[in-house]
Amino acid sequence: MDASPVTGLILTGGGARAAYQVGVLKALSRIRRDCCGVSRNPFDVIAGTSAGAINAAALACRSDDIDGAIARLVDTWAGFHADQVYRADSLGVIRTGARWLTMLSVGWVLAKWRRARPKSLLDNSPLRELLADLVPVHRLNDMMQGGHLQALAVSASGYGSGLHVTFYDALADTLPWNRSQRIAVRQPITVDHLLASSAIPFVFPAIPLGLNGRREYFGDGSMRQSAPISPAVHLGAERILVVGAGRMHEPALPIEGRAGSHEYPNLAQIAGHALSNIFLDALAVDVERLQRINRTLSLLSPEARLRSGLRPIDVLVIAPSQRLDDIAARHLGSLPHAIRALLRGVGVSGKGKQARGAALASYLLFEAPYTQELMALGESDTMIRRDEVASFFDWDRRKKPRRPDDPQAAYSRSEEIDPAFAVADSRL
Repeated sequence: MDASPVTGLILTGGGARAAYQVGVLKALSRIRRDCCGVSRNPFDVIAGTSAGAINAAALACRSDDIDGAIARLVDTWAGFHADQVYRADSLGVIRTGARWLTMLSVGWVLAKWRRARPKSLLDNSPLRELLADLVPVHRLNDMMQGGHLQALAVSASGYGSGLHVTFYDALADTLPWNRSQRIAVRQPITVDHLLASSAIPFVFPAIPLGLNGRREYFGDGSMRQSAPISPAVHLGAERILVVGAGRMHEPALPIEGRAGSHEYPNLAQIAGHALSNIFLDALAVDVERLQRINRTLSLLSPEARLRSGLRPIDVLVIAPSQRLDDIAARHLGSLPHAIRALLRGVGVSGKGKQARGAALASYLLFEAPYTQELMALGESDTMIRRDEVASFFDWDRRKKPRRPDDPQAAYSRSEEIDPAFAVADSRL
């Protein structure tokens, strides 16, 4: 039996931004083959949230052929069209988005005479068909029984209870964990769990799931997710790779020269800011918390550290080196006409540096030009850190060491996240 540490993979949320993760996975597959040639799945525990849950489940359910699973994800994301995820035709948009915006403006009048209750801005029914093909959930148990995987976890947020719930399936008899406003529930993972986890608030409809013998509607798992790394820790991971969908540390942006910075924010800008808070901030906060714990542990003696109940876990974070909002701004024209018209209604306009509302669009841009650029960025960001990745996984670096003039050496150390963190079950 392999004595290497139990390795976890965390894939966070972000709608179309999750294409970045696929580029990272592609680079990891390449590095692993170059370094050791081993085809075995390197991730014993896989956990995902939102669109990251879809990528996570796709890997888990095909973990007996991890390179094939990654190649399948690459093909899917490289050829994406919005109509594979949501209704992007004029009729579909009128039935959902137009009615939703109408209810926002004059719903108090309409509600008196008709039960017009649109559930979301967009109809994501095409996504169910895509998931049925991309994620063969019926294979998950066989993957665990065959020793290819130990556990899969996906998270969602209950609209009724207000609880953040991690649904998981595991080979070992891992007991559910409960923390303030967040719980874990063991049950077989289905397509409905993936739809619920990726149901961006307001944008996609909530999905009913069973919880403690009753039915509750769930939305995107990034909501109220205060500890994104926690599921992998509870499921036994001893070292964890976290792949983000947004920059961990945004540089200060000058107010001057930014289009519309002096104007009152429109609905799209506010929505984009809110989604960034939901999808990006929790991970940054969790990593900062781990850094503080690690610094505190470094001050303790080995005996005191043992009594503290804290246990060290190596964490490597790979996150975009560029602002994905800016990349999205270059691809707004790739959206279907009906979607562009709908988004103009909430304030998405312009292009490039003059674009407004690109942050909101960045989550909905399931179009190949955008997803391909994000995948290329993820692959590049990972290859630049090749030696660090190989060291994290204890892979043999068979290729020659980098020369000082190697482009990979230009990686800015200021963008790195210290890979050595320590966490405690009691704090996660």
